[in-house]
Amino acid sequence: MEPSDETLCERVAGGDQAAFDVLVGRYQQRAWRLAWSMLRDAEDARDVSQEAFVRVFQSAGRFRGESRFSTWFYRIVVNLCIERRRKRPWLRFVPSGRDEDDADDVLDRQPAESVDPVEELDKEQAMKRMWAAVDGLPSRQRAAVTLYAQDELSTRDIASVLQCSEATVRVHLHRALSALRRATGKG
Repeated sequence: MEPSDETLCERVAGGDQAAFDVLVGRYQQRAWRLAWSMLRDAEDARDVSQEAFVRVFQSAGRFRGESRFSTWFYRIVVNLCIERRRKRPWLRFVPSGRDEDDADDVLDRQPAESVDPVEELDKEQAMKRMWAAVDGLPSRQRAAVTLYAQDELSTRDIASVLQCSEATVRVHLHRALSALRRATGKG
């Protein structure tokens, strides 16, 4: 049986490099996807995810086990993303087309055997509208909807990540999903 994330974090606090490597292996892709979803820039997402692991290594001893390791780690990633967006507010105005290849990797799109070009174009345009709408969301709404839809976290876990109540998470999700529906013409 493989050790839990919490056990690995405890070992990292004791200086175990191998335990840290296992955590990196488990969370590297998730960290990048979450950061990319919030920042929409591949290089910034790489920087933030690397910084998150540096912080885990440096502060593993401060993990108290009051929540799951994943919740604690996602909180680090989200806070770094919010901090980066605050320091560089122009990020929200950068056209998002530059990282579309990265977006396809994140979404793991598989080409269909027989593709209807009109249908594919409609889907692509809808996806661009949806990502543009996500780009326009306030940081906490963006984080809530990303953690809910992409990482399938519960409202309880999202509340722990965002350090707010579950009711506040539900409000963030409601507002974000309403904005996304309006922006994509579905409501």
